[in-house]
Parts: sequence; structure tokens; C-alpha cells
Amino acid sequence: MAQFVSQTGMRVLLVASEAAPYAKAGGLGDVVSGLAKALKDRGHDARIVMPLYRSIDRVKHGVAYKHNQCTHFGRGEEVWCGVHEALLDGRVPVVFMEHGRFFDRAGIYDDGTREYGDNAYRFTFLSKAAMQWCKDQDWIPDVIHVHDWQTAVLPVLLRTWDRIFSPLSGTATVLTIHNIGYQGVYTPEVMEFMGLGQEHFQPDTFEDHGRLNLLKAGVRYADAITTVSPTHARELLDPIGGCGLGPYLGRRQPDLHGILNGTDYELWNPATDRQIAAPFFPDHMEGKLACRDALRSHFGLEHSSAPVVGIVSRLVEQKGMGLMQAMLESAVRQCSIQVVVLGTGDPAAHAFFDGLAQRHPGKVGVHIGFSSELSSRIYAGTDFFFMPSLYEPCGLSQMYAMKYGSVPVVRATGGLADTVVDSETGLVFTHPEPGDAYHAVERLSRLWYDMPGDYRRIQRRGMEQAFTWDKSVADYEDVYRKVVARYR
Repeated sequence: MAQFVSQTGMRVLLVASEAAPYAKAGGLGDVVSGLAKALKDRGHDARIVMPLYRSIDRVKHGVAYKHNQCTHFGRGEEVWCGVHEALLDGRVPVVFMEHGRFFDRAGIYDDGTREYGDNAYRFTFLSKAAMQWCKDQDWIPDVIHVHDWQTAVLPVLLRTWDRIFSPLSGTATVLTIHNIGYQGVYTPEVMEFMGLGQEHFQPDTFEDHGRLNLLKAGVRYADAITTVSPTHARELLDPIGGCGLGPYLGRRQPDLHGILNGTDYELWNPATDRQIAAPFFPDHMEGKLACRDALRSHFGLEHSSAPVVGIVSRLVEQKGMGLMQAMLESAVRQCSIQVVVLGTGDPAAHAFFDGLAQRHPGKVGVHIGFSSELSSRIYAGTDFFFMPSLYEPCGLSQMYAMKYGSVPVVRATGGLADTVVDSETGLVFTHPEPGDAYHAVERLSRLWYDMPGDYRRIQRRGMEQAFTWDKSVADYEDVYRKVVARYR
């Protein structure tokens, strides 16, 4: 094993299905890495455990094989895996679990068309293998911080398999809910693999209308629960906002904390980003003009006076795809705008945006897929950034957009409401309806053509915002200390 240098402070293990830059399907990967680096910089011994997916470039990221590990599961099953290690940004140890049966696949969660049917087994393995690694290496964390449904089962296993006579019996757990719309609902047979009996298949733990709900069980067993913005923490207690888990989260309300995600400005900064056409600063915006010209050329858009509106998103209903499908064509025709889209999601959304580009050549550009480089170029080259989400726990895109001088146009929900101030750092609309979304686009058009001074003021204020990890990591430290003190 590599000789990682311990620091003063707490030992914190982050167990997650994603961590940038190794594997990322959304904001989760950015948050896990950003938080781990911030904790390390504050003097804590923070480490990450994640899967070694096929897509991870081992040479590029310095991922090195160390040893094999055996983890015991239910039914007397032993699962062996390879343990690999790397250093994130030269300072955060990352442990990768290699197991071909579960992770030697094209995608993280799906094959591009449908979810893998054994995801419950794959991430149960990750969770228990992370615990086994701690015991084998005699590195016992003060806190294990798990993320979303994929690793929500770890607190359950810690309080059942490792309840007593285990080196981990004194370890506290924190569960962060990044997106409650995805809860890990499967058939209950996976409980045999977990090694848990039917006594745990109860309405206040795993059982959910006859199926197994991994996130629900995590809510029951984690010592503390966080979500990624203060507004969303309140929304989770609502019957609709909690997506069925509102009553169970309500029982844990004293242990529920809303902590706004931080942004890693080491990566997301137009002054230093080498992936964009030219650097720029709030007082020197010439480079942004070059970025806009380059973006237009990339997507084959007309070089005109029209504002360029960017969308970088998962193309799913949560992100407001229904609203866009109902109003965006009219907005392109009537509001004198250009639109560029980057994302992947529902086939119907793919078809809609592809068709929109075909019907409006020179005005709409679409890239179905994901590219970190292209996302940076869109933030840098657009004048506005559109996020009409039905719900948005935190959102990072609006923070990136502001830093890159792309004025966000968002719906007032979750972290969007906590980070964008109407007519100050962006434009905000209230109702999740096509009419309200269309009027928001009308507003951005008027702001661009009729009020350029106001546009520049809003753009500059957005660029001056600093959603750093400094406050967020202090809030996490507070949660960690409370659960460690209470549990012990």
C-alpha cells in the first residue's frame, strides 16, 4: 500500500460512485472531489473509495495496482477484487475497487439505452468493499461519508454486520442526498447478497411498496443526512419535493442539513482554463468575444448580433425538458436568439433537439453526448445560460456560468434559488410552466437588445460571485464533529 501521510484532524472516507476527473456523469463527481480536496487542505485525512470503471484511463491518472482483497457477503459468498490507488491533484488518496463482473462495462450506470439490471449488487459490493479496505489496512475513519442511493446501504451494513466487535463499530456515517429523484429501487432479492434477513424489509427501512429502496434505508440508518442547498433541505420535507421520502426525512429533521455545494475554481476559471479559445477576466472581456466566435464556428451558427444561449444538462424531465419542448421553438423564432445544447438523456429529448437544429440551421447547434472540454467552451462562449429545472437540489452549472460571464436564466427552485438573484446576478422565473419559461427568454432578449448596460452589470456581478468550498467545508466539519461526538 502507498504510504499516505496522515494529517491532524479527522479521518474522513468518502465512498461514491463518481469522482472527477476519473468518472463523472453529473455534478456528484465534481462535489466528491472538491469536498475531498477542501477537507485535505483543512488538515483532515480525507480519502475516496470508488469503482475502477473500464473508462478510467489508468496511465493518464496514475492509477496503480496494489493488492487483492476479499470481501464477504451473504450466502457465504466471497468476492475478490483488485485494489488500485492514485493521488487526486497530488494530495488526496483515491482507492479504486476493480472487479470485472461489476465494473468492466462501457458505462457507469447504464449502457446508453437502459440501466444495468444489477446496479444494486454493483454498488452494494462497492460499499462493503470500502468497509473491508478500512479494516484490512487498519485505517479506521472517524466518519464515512456516502453519497446518494449508490452507497446509501453502507450505513445499514455498518450498523448490522459491523455493529459490535468490529474496528468500524465506532465510525459515524453521513449520507448526502444529491438527487432524491433517484432512490435505488429494486427487487428485494438483493438483500440475500447483502447478508441481511427479512426482518430488515420493513416500511421504515428498506420496504417501498413491495420493493427495496436503498436510499430510504440510508435515511433510516445514517447518523446525519445532508443535501446540497438550504432551500432543497426544506423542499425534501414536502410530499412532492421529497419524492415519497418526505415523511421519513421529516422524522430525521433534526439531523437533516442543507449545505450549498462549493465550486472548484482551480478547474472552472476563465482566466486559467486551457480548454477555451482565449482567457478573460471581469475587467478584460475581449477573450470572451473570441470564445463566442469559436463556439459559433464549432456549432455552425451565424455570426450575428444575436445572443447565444447555452444549455449543458442531462436531457431529462427533471431538468425542464418538457418546458423546453413546449416553448423553445417559438423562442428561437420570435426572440432573436441562438441556442447551443450539450447533453444526453431521454431519446425523446434527443429527437427534439436534433429536429430543432435541423429546422433552424445557423441558429441552433446540438451535441448529444458529454464532453468536459465542450462544456467549458459553452460556458465561455455563451451570453446566457438556461436552466428551467423542475427541481434542482443545488446545481453547479449556474455557478460555472456566472464565473464565465454567461448570465444564468433559472427557475426558482433548490440551489438555483439560493445562488441566483433576479436582476442582480441572473434572471429568475417562478412557475414550472412553458409560459413562464418563454417569458424568461423574452426578458433575456430585451435585456440583451434594449438594456446592454444592465446586461453588463448583471454579468459582472455574476463573475464576481465566489461559491468556494471554504464555507461549505466548514459546515461539513460541523456536521462531522456533531455525529462523531454523539455517536461515541
